Amino acid sequence: MTLPGLFDLSFQTRSDKPALEWDGRTYTFGEVDERAARMATLLLSKGLAKGDRVAVFLANSIAYIDLFLACTRLGVIFVPVNVLYRDREIRHIVSDAEPKALITSADLSPHAPDNAAVWLVEELLQKAAACEPKPVSDVIDGDAPAAIVYTSGTTGTSKGAVLTHNNFIANAVNVVTCWAFSSDDRLLLTLPLFHVHGLGNGLHAWLVSGCLMRLTERFAHEQAARWMEEFQPTVFFGVPTMYVRMLDWPRETAARIGARMRLFVSGSAPLPAQVLEDFRVLYDHTILERYGMSETLMNISNPYTGERRAGSVGFPFPGVSVRILDPDGNDVAEGDVGEIYMKGPNLFAGYWRRPEATAEAHRDGWFRTGDIATRSADGYYTLQGRRSDLIISGGFNIYPREIEEFLAEQPGVVEVAVASAPDPRRGEVPIAFVVGDCDTAALEAACRAHLASFKIPRAFVRIDKLPRTALGKVQKHLLKQ
Repeated sequence: MTLPGLFDLSFQTRSDKPALEWDGRTYTFGEVDERAARMATLLLSKGLAKGDRVAVFLANSIAYIDLFLACTRLGVIFVPVNVLYRDREIRHIVSDAEPKALITSADLSPHAPDNAAVWLVEELLQKAAACEPKPVSDVIDGDAPAAIVYTSGTTGTSKGAVLTHNNFIANAVNVVTCWAFSSDDRLLLTLPLFHVHGLGNGLHAWLVSGCLMRLTERFAHEQAARWMEEFQPTVFFGVPTMYVRMLDWPRETAARIGARMRLFVSGSAPLPAQVLEDFRVLYDHTILERYGMSETLMNISNPYTGERRAGSVGFPFPGVSVRILDPDGNDVAEGDVGEIYMKGPNLFAGYWRRPEATAEAHRDGWFRTGDIATRSADGYYTLQGRRSDLIISGGFNIYPREIEEFLAEQPGVVEVAVASAPDPRRGEVPIAFVVGDCDTAALEAACRAHLASFKIPRAFVRIDKLPRTALGKVQKHLLKQ
């Protein structure tokens, strides 16, 4: 089975059921299916064929869904482009993926590189509406590429992770099963569809479960509370920065939202334990934190039924094998720190046209995630940060996540990130960047009272906000600058 066959479970058996709320209108599954068929017919008429790439540089919209579904039916490889990217970043993706076209909107088209064949989505929608909605499917191999998702590139040139139909299917089945999705759910999706969090979790959980989804262009803090009150979702996917903002909502609003909600999920960046606890008090819900990557989709998740442990990302998903290894490739003892290695049906097919990078990212058939973690005696995995974030100061290993979690508990601290700075005697030392109305002298005193001396940040820098990617990951390389 490929993605079109999996999605047909909703398109064919729930054709009359409300499926999507977008821009003030509700579409049935049958209407979503028909729109995708019209778009597939149009793309086919424009010369696209199986194996071609199409780059999509668009904000969330129903057109985004049309294009993704059409590409999966044609065997065309979908290449999502971050809407925050600009000339240099887009030029790299277009040069690397060599798409037949870059599909974008009129307002974003000035950022398209000169060497790209630009198709305006407004024109495509107009032409697709006049096409005959013929059933089209040219994919019979689940190992065929469905998308090339480019990594954030925070430590170098971004690479294209090739995700197959089988990768997406394994992920969707796990998400729907392990998080107890049903056709009775109501999903509010504010995450960007250019990222696997919104695309591989949100969009696919909706299509496989047959629930009702409201899609918004983005998460807007000043409007999100109203959306939740109006739509009354039962499931919400977010990133930590969203949940931090939701702590500012009135207690009465939070109580009403929490009373109707079934599941809050957090990912794409570490969720501070203090945020989880504050949210639990305000909304009467324990956020389910999970761990995924562009190269692997979802890997590990706290349980839907059972303890959702603060600071932990839980247990591996079904079919996903995980090991924690030391630099020599040996398994570490329970509680000891090492790098996460994994394999399973969720694992990407490799980096686009980069066999050397693909080989370097694997060891004996296991994918090297670059993430540092520990495993408890009862099997919970806890992330300690990226291997590249590890600070070695005077021979001591310092994991920034430990310091960040401690500082997040202190009065006045809204957000915090710890990065390294060069030091002539110790090699490098930790520096804390703090957002909030807090006393830096008090923070230092608290660290001296509760942390080992080598872990104490050598400076506390107050800033207005942390630099983040579109999905909320802190860009520590910018802090170091």
